Amino acid sequence: MFSDSYALIQRLLHWSIALLVICLLGVGWMLGEFGFKGLTEIFGDWIAGNLYKYHKTFGVIVLGLMVLRLICKMLLGRPTYSEPMPLFNRIASGAVHGMLYLVLLAMPILGWLGTAAGGFPVQFFEMKLPGLIGKDEALGKLLFEWHGIVGWVIIGLVGVHICAALYHWIIKRDRIMGRMSLF
Repeated sequence: MFSDSYALIQRLLHWSIALLVICLLGVGWMLGEFGFKGLTEIFGDWIAGNLYKYHKTFGVIVLGLMVLRLICKMLLGRPTYSEPMPLFNRIASGAVHGMLYLVLLAMPILGWLGTAAGGFPVQFFEMKLPGLIGKDEALGKLLFEWHGIVGWVIIGLVGVHICAALYHWIIKRDRIMGRMSLF
């Protein structure tokens, strides 16, 4: 790899989180659109239950991976750019990345708290994790509304992130894409 590439662990975390988040957003949309009753009518009890269980499970995994990613960022930093970036690009990049870190931490926390407040188990595979807060259906509803709003924010930020990456790769043809590439 080039000297301006992130460490392998950082690149693996980036792409693992990206893949999980894309899948979780798709499943989350179905959960929000159809609810348990609708999913049960479409797929049956077993699949509907597993969609919820594994959405929670992989949400907790994303939270853990994001914490690990933050630790790696603090310990390993980031490589310098092989070509200096203009000030506007550095500010825009920093803002989008900072917001992505924030929402990718907030999203699973909101889901965890919303699940607990709704009186549902916070599942991690077959284990039940502590709910952290007591049952409060009104609060649960509010937390799930915010969970959904943050999902749309993530989609917007990921869209900007992808457009910027494609701009650097296709139009500028600089090494920005190579910094996070696995190849």
